Amino acid sequence: MAGNLEPTTALSDALVILGAAGIVIPAFARFRITPIIGFILVGLFVGPFGLGALVPQYPWLYHITISDPAAITPFAEFGIILLLFEIGLELSFNRLWDMRRLVFGLGAIELGVSAFLLSGVLLATGLQISGAFGLGLALALSSTALVLPIAGTHGPVGRAALSMLLFEDIALVPIIFILGAMGPVAAHSDGPTLGETLLYGGIVVAVLLVGGRLLLPRLFAQAAQTKSPELFLAATMLVVIAAALSTSLVGLSPIMGALLAGLLIAETEYHTEVEAITKPFKGLALGVFLITIGMGIDLRVVWVQIGPLTLAVIGVVVLKALVTMFALRAMGKERATALEAGILMASPSETTLIVLTTAAEASLIDRETAQFWQIVTAIGLTITPLLAKLGETWGRRVASDSADAGQTMPVEEPEGERVVVMGFGRVGRLIAEMLTVHRAAWLGIDSDPGIVRNARKDGLPVLFGNVDSEAAIARLGLDDAKAMILTMDEPVLILRMVKRLRSAHPDLPIIVRARDATHAAALYKAGASHAVPETLESSLQLSEAVLVDLGFPMGPVIASIHEKRDELRQKIKDEGELNSLPKLKSASLRERST
Repeated sequence: MAGNLEPTTALSDALVILGAAGIVIPAFARFRITPIIGFILVGLFVGPFGLGALVPQYPWLYHITISDPAAITPFAEFGIILLLFEIGLELSFNRLWDMRRLVFGLGAIELGVSAFLLSGVLLATGLQISGAFGLGLALALSSTALVLPIAGTHGPVGRAALSMLLFEDIALVPIIFILGAMGPVAAHSDGPTLGETLLYGGIVVAVLLVGGRLLLPRLFAQAAQTKSPELFLAATMLVVIAAALSTSLVGLSPIMGALLAGLLIAETEYHTEVEAITKPFKGLALGVFLITIGMGIDLRVVWVQIGPLTLAVIGVVVLKALVTMFALRAMGKERATALEAGILMASPSETTLIVLTTAAEASLIDRETAQFWQIVTAIGLTITPLLAKLGETWGRRVASDSADAGQTMPVEEPEGERVVVMGFGRVGRLIAEMLTVHRAAWLGIDSDPGIVRNARKDGLPVLFGNVDSEAAIARLGLDDAKAMILTMDEPVLILRMVKRLRSAHPDLPIIVRARDATHAAALYKAGASHAVPETLESSLQLSEAVLVDLGFPMGPVIASIHEKRDELRQKIKDEGELNSLPKLKSASLRERST
């Protein structure tokens, strides 16, 4: 009957999850603690091994506990799919190609050496070689769902973590097939072979790549014309779910399809709108996944086996951290980056649970062994945020010590009214030099320890910090800053930071390095005070030099350059929804002289 709402299990579980999100996120944000820990603790508290175990004695607890953990597992898996989709939105095919050495070099070294050493240790404890090999591979995996939201994908640590995690995601399918083939029942299996899966998977990936490039711009153009956020969200979810199902149906991981969907949408002009509209759903779905992790921890079993579990967790974390650090150093990474990334990647993964299940079903390990290592994995996932904080602290200390050891004079960091230059590469350094010429106080910040060390060696006030970290920005004291200058060559990152900075500091002048006119328009729309398109000015100057060298009269050449610049200024004004034309270099000079 209309108007009657029965208190079903699904509604009860939804109430618990939404209530947890409403309590955990604000409470932990107030103390600047990642809500990851809060969601895991909620799962531990309301799960079948927490208050859920008391439901038979106290039926009213049914309404504040998760009565059927298996029922919310699909939502947890969907959270991971959305996470990989968001990662794809922040990447591009060109960036992935640039990272190929790290993905297939660093990623292969980290996974292969970790699995080999862990297998050796497990073999020494008395496990059969097949079981030790399966467990070693499972424990060598690291958590995409937790590591990337913490580290991001842009700084040195984020790029290193992303490359290793991408390789692990690619390797997951072969790992599962290898373990299944090693089992005593593999010979009687009627499933597809590894070769068949890779063949069909390759065909599906090719179809997604070609079809996505042709269809997605048209799909989102139609959705954008309606100016309906609901239709835009529906189109996005359609693309993500269709891509994930396509790869899943041929035996590949659904997260591979989600990643491809993100990469394809990132190539369109609608990626910023898609990222903004899906971010809340990703956060909530990831919270559901973390709650399921917490529900898998039985504190009674942990207490009974506290000694072996502690040794197992410490052993896995220390071994993986050391292997990752040495691998990063071998690839030429800075000590601070290697230390922070190594500790961050040290805990097991949510995919470890998948591989453990596969190994148990293939009879490579018994159920008791699988359950023991599942608890180890759950504990490892729980302490990942603590490991991240530890790695960040030690990494910052190592970077600071390295910088201090190399500098020739004390570096005074200006306080109060100063210009903050975020990103201290060639562009940021040149801007700082010009500020120094005019006696303007400035402070630089960069996420590359090498750049920071070299700058401080030259006596320049440059700090180490993840430019995409809210904690790093909070330390800059922007309430007293004269201006913020963003110089990084990361269009998506810069756009996200402009929105964040403008929301937190409405009156702060924000001057931004833009890639082109379209990017500049998006930055103005996000709240930038000035956006300077580097390709625009360099292209116009090159055109002027070429035309003059070819013998064309200087006057008409300069006039045509000014005309083209004004045309691009008008484009930026229209797309950025500005009230007046933006000031570009030569245009502003001409206006002053006339």
